[in-house]
Amino acid sequence: MDHKEIEKNLKLINKSWELFENKLRIKIQFTDFITAFNFMSEIAKISEEIKHHPQWTNNYNKLEIVLWTHDKQALTSLDFVLAKKIDQKMLEFKVS
Repeated sequence: MDHKEIEKNLKLINKSWELFENKLRIKIQFTDFITAFNFMSEIAKISEEIKHHPQWTNNYNKLEIVLWTHDKQALTSLDFVLAKKIDQKMLEFKVS
């Protein structure tokens, strides 16, 4: 995916996503740990369905998600597909 395609796709996902070291990254804060964990569980199910898994770090109510296609060593359309699905779950969980 070239820079132009990346910029185009960035406009289609939540504005909280950022390019970080040529990867997509978002930081999300929830009301508590249980909500963060439930959100992660939902994303885990989606990730299994589409066979694309995030790199993430959780600390109590904070979650950082990094998307990048490891076997391609680059961002791909699959990263943006997962980002959009994460965005949908964020709406359901009422986080932005």
